[in-house]
Amino acid sequence: MKFLALTLIVHRPDPITGVQKPTHERFREVLDSALIAEELGFDGFGVGERHERPFISSSPTVVLSHVAALTKRIRLFTAVTTLGLLDPVRAYEDYATLDHLSNGRLDLIIGKGNGTAQRELFHVTPEDQWDRNAESYEVFRRIWRQDKVTADTRFRPPLTDAEVWPRPYQRPIRVWHGSATSKESVDLAARYGDPLFSANVTNPIEPYAELIRYYRERWAFYGHDPARIAVGTGTAGIYVAPTSQQALATYRPIFEANLEFFRQAGLPVVFETLEDFVERSSALIGSPQQVIEKVHRYHEQFGHTVLHLHADAGGLTSAQHLASLELFQAEVAPVLRREIPDPPFAWGPVLPESPGFSRGETFRGGCHAHS
Repeated sequence: MKFLALTLIVHRPDPITGVQKPTHERFREVLDSALIAEELGFDGFGVGERHERPFISSSPTVVLSHVAALTKRIRLFTAVTTLGLLDPVRAYEDYATLDHLSNGRLDLIIGKGNGTAQRELFHVTPEDQWDRNAESYEVFRRIWRQDKVTADTRFRPPLTDAEVWPRPYQRPIRVWHGSATSKESVDLAARYGDPLFSANVTNPIEPYAELIRYYRERWAFYGHDPARIAVGTGTAGIYVAPTSQQALATYRPIFEANLEFFRQAGLPVVFETLEDFVERSSALIGSPQQVIEKVHRYHEQFGHTVLHLHADAGGLTSAQHLASLELFQAEVAPVLRREIPDPPFAWGPVLPESPGFSRGETFRGGCHAHS
């Protein structure tokens, strides 16, 4: 099993102290988290993309480029690249550049982008969001793989023998598809034989397990080798302590503060108590053995081989958060690495395809996502 540390760069007051750090300090905190993740032995570091408050992760390529300059080994993930909101040509240029700057350490997780505010910002409607996402990915994918691209597109000016630079370091690149609530993104991943990354944060396990089962069904429908399926999943929080009693005592005020924030913001409350949150959410809160057992319980339904953990303290003190991650890497990760297999592909840069693979394919339409 592989492990990512991930941040959406939430910028709001600390749930315990009420203090909100200045923007530049919050970005410095993200960079420090990436360095800690590499030092502790995490396999990847992910930065989300959001275009509305309380997030300041609107430019993941910039942040990940800085992370690439500070690190040597850890793989870099977007979580997610909101291709449904972006021009695929411009997105390609940014990520191909980052691919070179990181020496091929880049993996993409793509998605349509959630949230009413950012849809309005980019003039994307609920009716066209899935078609935009599918078209953007299909064009992005062709540009990455082909030296010249012709595309009869609906949501951006058409392309005719277009050359886009720089050509990438990895040809092709590994692209995961973020999945939260809808079958459209799951179907798109299965159609192309791409890996799936389930959000697995807001709700109990059932809706996410249902979408992953659907992904496997569509994978078979499209004729792909079932042995090549790769699934990653998120977690709703992490605090690993020597005992369950210590974990609950430390995390309780954080949970209660977040619960009050959700209610004041008018957000749906799924878990009313800390005990219910620990039992039925994907949060990894407890002793090392409890965390191991919970990951296995989820693995029985998901079959996942990649797991993301929160890179941010999220109400813990810096010392508490660091101690939790250290304990995870010392007593949890080695067991899970031994007992759950790695993804069914090499972890590292995608090997180049044959030199002549990219010449002259033409894309015309066909950008509608199937459900």
